[in-house]
Amino acid sequence: MKPRLWQEFLEQIAVSYELDGKPREVFLARFAFENWRKNDREICELIETSLEVYKKHMTKVYEKLGGISGCPELDPRNQGPGKFGKLLEWLRHTKHPEWLINSQATASTDTNLFNYEAPVPLNSCFYIERPPIESDCYQAITQPGALIRIKAARQMGKTSLLDRILAYAGKQGYRRVRLNLLQVEEAKFSDLDKFLRWFCTYISDKLQSSHQLNDYWNEDRGSMTSCTRYFEVLLKQEDNPLVLGLDGIDRVFQHPEVTQDFFYLLRSWHEEANNLEIWEQLRLVVVHCTEDYGRLDINQSPFNVGLPVELEEFTQAQVEELVQKHRLDWYGNQAQQLMAMVGGHPCLVQSALFHLAAHPEVTVEKFLQTASTDAGIYGRHLRPLLVTLRDQPDLAAAFKQVITANEPVQLGVIQGYKLHSMGLIKWQDNQVIPRCELYKLYFRERLET
Repeated sequence: MKPRLWQEFLEQIAVSYELDGKPREVFLARFAFENWRKNDREICELIETSLEVYKKHMTKVYEKLGGISGCPELDPRNQGPGKFGKLLEWLRHTKHPEWLINSQATASTDTNLFNYEAPVPLNSCFYIERPPIESDCYQAITQPGALIRIKAARQMGKTSLLDRILAYAGKQGYRRVRLNLLQVEEAKFSDLDKFLRWFCTYISDKLQSSHQLNDYWNEDRGSMTSCTRYFEVLLKQEDNPLVLGLDGIDRVFQHPEVTQDFFYLLRSWHEEANNLEIWEQLRLVVVHCTEDYGRLDINQSPFNVGLPVELEEFTQAQVEELVQKHRLDWYGNQAQQLMAMVGGHPCLVQSALFHLAAHPEVTVEKFLQTASTDAGIYGRHLRPLLVTLRDQPDLAAAFKQVITANEPVQLGVIQGYKLHSMGLIKWQDNQVIPRCELYKLYFRERLET
C-alpha cells in the first residue's frame, strides 16, 4: 500500500536536504512508490539518462541523505550495493512517520510541505499544460538555430516549461545544458571577460568537454570572439544539436558592464544559423520576468527574435482539472470561490489545493478566511514581497495607488514593469490592476503603516 502523502513527503525531503537540479529529479523518480520495484536501468529509461550519469546523481543523493543528519546506516563512501534499500527503509519507517506526525501537529505546518519556489517535477501529475504553448515549443526547438523566449511574472511556471522543453529535446537525442543565472555568484558579473570565461567553463563542464578554454581564449581577439570560437568547438564536438536553457536571465540586466555585449552575443549566434551550418546546431531557450531592458538596444538582443511565449494564469477549466488531480470532492462553486481570491495564479492555486487535499476537514470558506493573513498558508509567499516593497518606497507607493483604486491605474513604465515582474499586477492595455484579491487585501492593510 502506498504510504499516505508519499510524493509530498519526498518533495519535502528534497528541500530539507538541499537536493536540487538533476539529483533532485533522480531522487524523486527513484523513490517514487511506483518505482520501488524497478531496477536502475528501468529508472534510467524513465528519466531519459544514461546509467553512468544516473549513478553519479544517486551518489550525490546518498551523500546528502547519509551521515550524521541523515540515514545512520548509510555510508556514502561504501561503493557496494544495498544503499537504495537502506535509504528506502529509513525513509519509510523513520522519516515518513515523523513527517506525518509533525504535519498534523498544527494547521500551519503544511506551509513548509509545499515548496512554492520549486518547478513542478517532470514526473508529476500536477503539471497543467497550456495549449498550444507546449506543442509550439516542442516544434520550435527542433528547428535549426531555434530561439524560444519564455516571459512571465514570478512563479507562473516558466522553469517548469523550460524543464519540459529540455526533456523533449533529450528525447530527440539533443545535448542539453540548463543554466540558472540566479545561482551565479556576484563576482562573476564584474566584467565581461570574467563572465564569458565562467559561462564557457560552465557549459564545457556540463558537456564534459576535454577542450581546454585557455587554448582558445586570446586577449588580442577579445572576449566575445574568443567565446564564439570556443562555442564553435563545443558545437562541433558531436553531431547532435545543443540546447542551452538560460533561466533567470533578468539577473544580467543588473550588470550593465555585461548586459549589452552578452545579449548581443546571443543574438549574433542565433542569426549566424542563417549563414553557417554549425550554428544551426545551437538552440536557445531564454527565460525572463521583466520587459524593463534598461539601456539595452533591443535590436541587438535576443528579445525581439525567435518564438515569444508568454505564460498566462490558469483558466477555470484548468483549475478544475487540478481539483480533480488532487481528488477533492468539489461539486459546487468552490473553484470559483478560490479563483475569486487568487485568480488563476498557478503557484497560489496549487498550494491552496495541496493544503485542502491534506486537510479534508478544512472547507474552502474556512480556508479563504485566513488566506490574506500572516497565519494563512500564503504568509511565506507574501512576506518577502512586502519586504521588497518596503525596501523601495516609490514602488510601494505606486502599488498602494493600484490596490486602493476602484478602477485601472496608469503607472510609470519602470514601476509598471517592476510590479509586473514581481507578479503583483496585471496589464489592461496601458493601465494596471492588482493581480488578485489576495494581494489587494494583504497589502492594502500593511502598506498603510
